[in-house]
Amino acid sequence: MELADLSWPKLGALPKDIPVVVPIAALEQHGHHLPVFTDSLLLDEVLRRVRGTLGERVLFTPLMWLGNSDHHLDFCGTLSAPPRVYLDLLVGLAENLVHHGFRRIVFVNGHGGNDVPGRQAVFELRQRHRNRQDLLFLLGTYWSLGARPWETLPSLHQHEMGHACEWETSMILRLAPQLVGDYLRAAPVPPGNAFTPAVRGWTTRDRSVPGHIGWPHLATAEKGEHLFQTFGSDVTALLERVIAWDGVSWEG
Repeated sequence: MELADLSWPKLGALPKDIPVVVPIAALEQHGHHLPVFTDSLLLDEVLRRVRGTLGERVLFTPLMWLGNSDHHLDFCGTLSAPPRVYLDLLVGLAENLVHHGFRRIVFVNGHGGNDVPGRQAVFELRQRHRNRQDLLFLLGTYWSLGARPWETLPSLHQHEMGHACEWETSMILRLAPQLVGDYLRAAPVPPGNAFTPAVRGWTTRDRSVPGHIGWPHLATAEKGEHLFQTFGSDVTALLERVIAWDGVSWEG
């Protein structure tokens, strides 16, 4: 059910163990061929499919379209909340929900740049409420919940999410093909190793002149549908675990 559609008395009457999903995405450049709202469009579609499965057992807040996208600011159209501002924003949203009595809060993420501040946010929230065992704070990025879509669709070249890549371009081709530019002539931009296994600080311009990372020219709408089905199933499975949680244990 949608939080935005309900009156405050109806929201107040809901069972407080209902999982509350806060979708977090971004508005940022996606190369020459995809719209700046790509991350938000894709996450919204994944969750549309999840809503159809879970119905009234989960409460969804409106999608938060402003993300932590400072690494894309060299490209026009990117709007970003700096990392520490974004972290505080997520903590504040969760604190609002806790104040209203909700106990199971799940950030479902659709943008890679939100991952680090999002993880820090759920850790900080847990420390603030360390004396309460009934609270659950989670962050899950929809493409990182365990699925290996290239195993069920071998025609997928990429084995990880890129940026305006084969995966994202395929999903936009499935969802809104009229928004896709000339992806067939987008040259591959491999992700590189970036001093792995160490973690390197970077901006997108360090890695890509056109703004995409991956192999967008391999995208198809059929691949996009497979990815949507896979990621929707993953998010649904996570939320089923949240629904089933006993409210106190470490295991989920």
